[in-house]
Amino acid sequence: MKKKSAYIYILTNKNNDVLYIGVTSDLTKRIWEHKNKVVDGFTKKYNLDKLVYYEAGESITDAIKREKQLKLAQRLET
Repeated sequence: MKKKSAYIYILTNKNNDVLYIGVTSDLTKRIWEHKNKVVDGFTKKYNLDKLVYYEAGESITDAIKREKQLKLAQRLET
């Protein structure tokens, strides 16, 4: 079985009122970075550190395509 090499993930805050959709090749490391506020940016500003969803894929290219689909769907809902 081939190891998955790309992930699309969704984070929120404790109140579940802000979403962040991202892509990474190392989900465990990336979630740790969000939870520990390692990188300045949107997720740190809005305290987004709760993983609510993820998908594993074969490639970063596929994950980016899926990320764009999810972000478009999110925009259409608002």
